[in-house]
This record gives sequence, structure tokens and C-alpha cells, in this order.
Amino acid sequence: MITLYGISNCDTVRKAKKCLAAQGIDFHYHDFRKDGLSPELVSAWLNPMSADKLINRRSTTWKSLSKADQASLSASTVNDDSGKANELAINVIVAQPTLIKRPVLVLSNGELVIGFCETIYQQLGEA
Repeated sequence: MITLYGISNCDTVRKAKKCLAAQGIDFHYHDFRKDGLSPELVSAWLNPMSADKLINRRSTTWKSLSKADQASLSASTVNDDSGKANELAINVIVAQPTLIKRPVLVLSNGELVIGFCETIYQQLGEA
């Protein structure tokens, strides 16, 4: 099952939902604000990728963070030498889920698609 993560008032998430529905792709929608995020899920997203791919540094939420929280989310400090995500970074994201670039699409094979790219979404319907 495909899961689409986002927030309901985000225009990009709305586009993603419409694109998936137009192609007849079944998906589960998970709202960050209403349904929350677990530390385990955020850790699973951060471990295979750089925080730069997941964090929206242009967001109002990012700009309102303390310098310490911003530093905990810098690419160099999110993953330690073993590649494991930093607990402090995870806690900041769980507390402020709108820091995440939207939408996050988790495919049935576990692959992550961060952000909306119509071409990628259309390819899902062709597969």
C-alpha cells in the first residue's frame, strides 16, 4: 500500500492527491498534524538520506526555530558516523512536522519520494 504524508492545507499535497486519484492509484493519506509522526518513522526517513532532502529550510517553521534546533538539523549533525539519525534532530522534527518537505510518498517497496514531481507520480500509474 502506498502512503502519502502531508498536511491538508498544503497546495502541493492537494496536487499529489489529485494526481494519484486521477490515475486510480490506491493510497492511504496520513496528515502530519492530525495523525502525528512517530520518532521511529522519522528516523527511518532520515537514516537513508540527508536531512537536506527532508527538511524545508525555506519554511516559516524553519525560520521560527531556535539556532540550536536549526543546528541539530544541519546535514553534518543529523546522521552520526554509523549513519544513525541523531535523536535530537528526530525530536525536533516530530515536534515540528511542518519542517518536512511535502508531500512524502512511501511506496509499497519502502522507497521514499520527497516533494511532488508530476512525472514521477505519473510513472507510478504506468507501473
